[in-house]
Amino acid sequence: MEIKGSGKLLRVYINEDDRYQGRPLFEAIVLQLRETGLAGATVIKGIIGYGASSRVIHTARLLRLSEQLPLLIEVVDTDEKIRQAITIIETMLEESRCGSLMTLEAVEIIRYTPDSP
Repeated sequence: MEIKGSGKLLRVYINEDDRYQGRPLFEAIVLQLRETGLAGATVIKGIIGYGASSRVIHTARLLRLSEQLPLLIEVVDTDEKIRQAITIIETMLEESRCGSLMTLEAVEIIRYTPDSP
């Protein structure tokens, strides 16, 4: 399947230690998006950040064994599929009761082609 033209970029900001039904939330989100048929998702680990509470700065310091680092999940697909993803992710975030931020922006998809067999 090839995708070109206008699309949407969904970004979901969570923490590494957030959980959903006993597994890491980031993993649960990516697996659910894959099952739903979205083009792809990427999880990016931050080295420092803080959330809405601003109480704690999470950092990847050498002497600190932290699993509370900020994570960013990025998903690009058509508007229709991203809107479906938002509904799915909202439900998961509500159930996990974690702090989070979601943003959505318009993008132009230049190239999206799967690997050739």
